[in-house]
Amino acid sequence: MSDEKPRNDEQLRQALTLLQYKVTQQEGTEPPFRNEYWDAKERGIYVDVVSGEPLFSSLDKYDSGTGWPSFSRPLEPDHLVEREDRSLLMRRTEVRSREADSHLGHLFDDGPAPTGLRYCMNSAALRFIPVDRLEAEGYGRYLPLFERTST
Repeated sequence: MSDEKPRNDEQLRQALTLLQYKVTQQEGTEPPFRNEYWDAKERGIYVDVVSGEPLFSSLDKYDSGTGWPSFSRPLEPDHLVEREDRSLLMRRTEVRSREADSHLGHLFDDGPAPTGLRYCMNSAALRFIPVDRLEAEGYGRYLPLFERTST
């Protein structure tokens, strides 16, 4: 995606891949274990593929065994919106980005301590920015998080 964010549906269709559009705009779900970030271990942050909103850090990512990228907490809680989802004959909590209103995934209460939460996200809704690119891409304010950790 370019620095200029898409503003309408036609721009989104042109800027996103078919899968990114299906997931973020039509509440789709990508296949487990066959998506870009489910087993990624590189250090950095994950942003909304549409708006660039910072959403999650690799420091809070863990292997949930589900085949989707899972996080114990958001990087910026105010950048997320939670909604009740009653599709698929069950009750779940959908997670969307605040600025772009992108469908990201779902929130469950079976995650690790200390939060007990599992933000189960779709890779197609995310763009990963490695630590060595944070400053260049305008996310330098998150560098201190990674300077304080040794892993």
